[in-house]
Amino acid sequence: MPTALVTGASGFTGRYLIQALKARGFKVVGFGSSATGADVTLACDLTDKAAVAAAVGQAQPDWVIHLAALAFVGHADQEAFYQVNLFGTLNLLEALGALERQPQRVLIASSANIYGTPGIEVIDESVCPAPVNHYACSKLAMEHMVATWYERLPIVITRPFNYTGPGQDERFLIPKIVGHFARGEPVIELGNLDVSRDFSDVRDLAQAYLGLLDSDYRSCPVNVCSGKATALRAIIEMMERIAGYSIEVRVNPAFVRANEIPTLRGSDARLRKIVGTRELISLERTLEDLYRYLGGVR
Repeated sequence: MPTALVTGASGFTGRYLIQALKARGFKVVGFGSSATGADVTLACDLTDKAAVAAAVGQAQPDWVIHLAALAFVGHADQEAFYQVNLFGTLNLLEALGALERQPQRVLIASSANIYGTPGIEVIDESVCPAPVNHYACSKLAMEHMVATWYERLPIVITRPFNYTGPGQDERFLIPKIVGHFARGEPVIELGNLDVSRDFSDVRDLAQAYLGLLDSDYRSCPVNVCSGKATALRAIIEMMERIAGYSIEVRVNPAFVRANEIPTLRGSDARLRKIVGTRELISLERTLEDLYRYLGGVR
């Protein structure tokens, strides 16, 4: 039985990747800070080089999916973004490189946040990165560091755009909106309702990651996105249909960003070329599933 190592196994994405890997017949070893659905869970601080080396030596993985990251953009400790996202990844790669039997495939999750606000509506992998916060800067720095390992390990870097699904924290926009409807709240405060963004379902993202790992594609980044843009106003309308009532939306100026790009969506052309045709979950179904997960009753 092949072994897959998933870092960030306790997180939102990790839980779905573990389910998908186990369905494929993998023994899954998870690095996590709390209980996971992995066959083996190891508590491992990625910033502790010795601990990472010991845990990787115990796992002996065939596949590696590196999801662990400090991801909340509003995190107060700016240095922590670099300690975890950059140097934590370096510790992992050094540990993998030191194995006598190195992994067959390594997937490193970066972020579409590295593109910043490029001023174009459709973003493919050729767009020059221009990060605008420390989270995105740390991810771009990580990408450059990871590229120095391309000749030593079979690595693919993913750049996921926005994605959501049951289990995502309500600090994020879509669960915040759906949570208000699930609780029957009459009012919600949001920013600009007319911006459109590329949203995917976390379950589609998990399948895209498996498709990339199945391929022999390596040494280049790949956008993971739906290729479609949906306006925030349209999401509110979908939720009003799902929940059966209208909500009062109040625009909070604190949530409106200066010089916000009206429409941003990713190009998934490279991903489709690698993994083939993708049957994607509709955004409305994602919202319905999240609504039920949060206790909403239709």
